Amino acid sequence: MKRNKTAVMCATALLAALCYIGFQFLRIDIPIGVSKTAIHFGNTFCVLAALLIGGPAGGAAGAIGMGIADLTGGYATSAPKTIIMKLMIGVIAGFIAHRLGHLDDHADDKKYMLKWALLASSGAMLFNIIFDPIFSFFYKNFLLGIPSDAALIMTAWSTGSTFINAITTIICASLLYVYIAPLIKNLRFLKK
Repeated sequence: MKRNKTAVMCATALLAALCYIGFQFLRIDIPIGVSKTAIHFGNTFCVLAALLIGGPAGGAAGAIGMGIADLTGGYATSAPKTIIMKLMIGVIAGFIAHRLGHLDDHADDKKYMLKWALLASSGAMLFNIIFDPIFSFFYKNFLLGIPSDAALIMTAWSTGSTFINAITTIICASLLYVYIAPLIKNLRFLKK
């Protein structure tokens, strides 16, 4: 059965709104000199979106929701980096879950779903833990013109919050998926 594009766009918009809420309202800001980082639940909803509706749509939900949250929440200079990183997080989580794990074919097996949700969210968050600090340093140093020493300090601090966000995302997104997916399995317009 072919997916209903309008329904997928609506689901993407809804999940983008959840990503926005997860970052904008469910966060703790950590000041770092003139900059700041945050512990938040935006990544949780980005990965959940990829698990529920697939990688590209889930990544788009994360990129849109958290990109807008950055623009409106005091992180405007980080918005381009956020958009790219969240898109990649969604694509990676969706690829692992749906291409490798075939989650849609095992909607009745909660152990299987939990295993692949954990693997998919872990893979996406491993990407985030590795590439966010690298991308952040070069983005701050070369694009924003922040001196190397300051960019390195900011990156080191934000790496800690990235790690905390990754752990909470892996746990929360996987558990949410296992409980939400059976509720929407009969919504055939979201199936691939």
